This record gives sequence, structure tokens and C-alpha cells, in this order.
Amino acid sequence: MRVAAIDQGTTSTRCLVVESGGAARLVASRRHAQHHPAPGWVEHEPEELLRNIREVLAAAGPVDAIGIANQGESCLAWDAVSGRALSPVIVWQDARTAGELAALGAEAEARSKAICGLPLDAYFSASKLGWLLRNLPEVEDARAAGRLRLGTTDAFFLDRLCGSFATDLATASRTGLLDLASGSWSEPLCALHRVPMECLPEIRPVDAGFGAIEGVPVQVSIVDQQAALYGHGCRRPGDAKITFGTGAFLLAVTGAERPASADLLPTVAWQLRGEGVAFALEGGVYDAGAALEWLRSLGLYAEPKELDGFAGPSALSRGVVFVPALSGLAAPYWDRKAASIFIGMEAATDKRDMVRAALEGIAMLTVGLIDAAAAQVGAISEISIDGGLSQSDYFARFLAAASGRAVRVPATHEMTSLGLAELCGANTRIARGADRRFEPDGSVAPADHRRFADAVARSRFWRDR
Repeated sequence: MRVAAIDQGTTSTRCLVVESGGAARLVASRRHAQHHPAPGWVEHEPEELLRNIREVLAAAGPVDAIGIANQGESCLAWDAVSGRALSPVIVWQDARTAGELAALGAEAEARSKAICGLPLDAYFSASKLGWLLRNLPEVEDARAAGRLRLGTTDAFFLDRLCGSFATDLATASRTGLLDLASGSWSEPLCALHRVPMECLPEIRPVDAGFGAIEGVPVQVSIVDQQAALYGHGCRRPGDAKITFGTGAFLLAVTGAERPASADLLPTVAWQLRGEGVAFALEGGVYDAGAALEWLRSLGLYAEPKELDGFAGPSALSRGVVFVPALSGLAAPYWDRKAASIFIGMEAATDKRDMVRAALEGIAMLTVGLIDAAAAQVGAISEISIDGGLSQSDYFARFLAAASGRAVRVPATHEMTSLGLAELCGANTRIARGADRRFEPDGSVAPADHRRFADAVARSRFWRDR
């Protein structure tokens, strides 16, 4: 079996060809533009994303099945008849609706958590879709004419490429519009966000089939983080992974029962045909790779190899602290007003210290996610990580020390694509190679944790001063 696994992410679209029982090969990657038309706004051009999907798929050559992973909460509006996009893609990082959501109040927040498990945060799709209707006349005109379609990017891609206006249950659980108990769209939440339910896509199991592209079946469609969770081999309650991409995202499997809403969020891990729903806990750091890209744009480093090879005591232990909150703080804080800050610099501080502090700050925020997950699912003895930052031995070693848990780094960091291939039915054992493993060494002291917690408190206080 030969699978084209397409990972349509926040900064690029990648395609791996995975042969069952054989190797995995990256055949193409295309970057796309990030648009910031106003402070706190993040957009993509829908046709550019669609064009990149077509190009990377063409590079795959003949395949037996296609799996597509999507960004999750990024969403848009389009015309049901022509397929033309009526809006840009509003990206999951976008915070334009934060003020509107805050105005809805505590009662609405409690209702949202009770039905879909999610807080009222601009991270999720619901408020973005409502914003499109209220602010773009062409979107409202399409609704009046009965031609409007609304959804996450996967539904747009599948509609245009396959003629299937559909999404999967895991992606639907990231919108803020899904009733987790019934697995269907929620009338109260659609009313709360003023999103017409009739404009939303059909919800299917992840492997239900989503049509075909030039005769090749699109067997699987799922949100990228859940695909990575599957790719890491996480199947049992307590199994957990963190993907370090633009943001950092933890998912921990909880099993067949919906977990309670607490510091982390209940979400759907996946639903396979003929099986029950597998649930997970989710928590994120908005800015991981995004924070490092920002440092690179400032000239603090130039090459990925500069994210490794640090010697001597950590920056954190020497009082140099960075809180990566360019887009605010996600779980467990849900504070869009928090500010990125450096603390503790002096005349001897150099750019290597600042880069090291950034790596450590990203790790420390993810430690908070791990601890919150363990409080709900029980002991977590090992974390499996992937993404760009997982290639830094220093980062993986520091994360093990800071979390007090073993950190496993798979030989390939394309776990989203391997998860897609496995969901399509491919055997990926040979493609995986040998893992790297890092054990906690006690080098991160309780005083370091207190120092970082104090810096987070300052980052949350800063903009309200």
C-alpha cells in the first residue's frame, strides 16, 4: 500500500509517501504566506493553500490512498455553488474576536464548557465564523442566497478537491460548536456565536472516506495534532505526546469516557468506523516555533544548529528568563493579554543566552501542560515529542529535567504524516527507525520553577498595568 500523507500546517504544506512495510519519503514541501492585516490578526490565502496541496500531491506520483491533516481551528467561508472563497482563512493564532468573547460573560463560558468542553477563546473556530458573517457583506449575501458554506480548512479542501462538504469528528471538536455528548453540531452554541448550523459540514469518522482526487480515494481526514497522537502510537489512557511546531500542543489519551473540563480541555482524539469515540485532553502553547522565528528575525540566531550545543548552567538558573507569549498564553491560563517578556538580562548577557532562555521558556510552559494532564489521567512517566524543536538535544534534555519525566524522540519527526498513513491502513514500522531517549537528571531545581512562575505572573500583569 502506498499512501500520500499531506500535512497542511500553519506555515507549510508537506507530503510524505509512506509505503506499507517500507520507507517514508518526503516528496514535496511548499511554504505559504502569513498575513497580518491588523494587530492580533493572522490570515492565509485560501487559494494558495489549495494550490500547494495540489502541487505536493502531484509530486507524490501514483498512490493507493490519500490522507490529509488540517490546521485544526483555522476556518473560512466559501460559496457552495462556485466553491470560491469568500474570506481569507482566519488562522487559529488570530485573536480578533477576543474582546467579543470576553463580553459574553461567565454564564456563556460555563455553557460552552458544559457542551463542547472548550472555553470562549479566540483560538477556536466558532467566534471566527460568526465574525465573518457580521463583518464581510459578501458572506452575509451568500447566506441570504442559500449559497454559504462555513467550516474549518479541511471542509473547504475536501469540498473543492473531492466534492465532499464534510469534516471529521476530531476536527469538529476543535470548533467550539460541537456537542461532545451527541457528536453533532450544537444548536445552543451555534446560536451563541450566531453561526447558522445549516452552513456547517457533515461530520464523519476519521476514516469514513471523503471522496477521491483524480480517482484516488481520500481515505482519512483529521486535525494535525490528533494525527500526530496516533502516529506516536498513543492508544492507552495516559499515553501523551507534544508536537513542537508553530505552537506546542500536548495531547494525552483518556479513553472512551469524556474527561472533565479543568485546566486542560477535553477533545476527541479520533473516531474510527464502527468504533466508539476515543477522547483526549489537550493543552497548548501558542508560541513555540513562532517565538524562535521571531528571535531569528531579530538576528539572534541564523541556523537550526544554533538551537543546540549549549554548555554550563541553564539560562534559567542564572536568572535569564523568557516567557514566550507573543500571542498570549494558552492552557492553563487562557490569557490573551499576557505579554512576551525577557527578565534578568545584564551587560554580560549575549544572544546565545537569549536563545537558550527562549528554548527553556518554551519547555517550562509545556511542563505546566504535562503536570495538568497528569493531575487528570494519572501518572505520566514518559512524553513522546516531535516537531522541529525535538531535533535539539539540548531542548529534549532540558524538558526531561524540568518535567521529571523521560522524553522520547522518534527517529522521524513527521509523526502527523505517519499517523495519517497508519489511519489509512499502512504499516509504518520500518519507516520509524530507532528513537532517542532522555532521562531526567535533576538539573532543573525547584528554585528554577519558582523563578519561571514569577516571570509568567509578570507577563500576565504587564499589559494591565
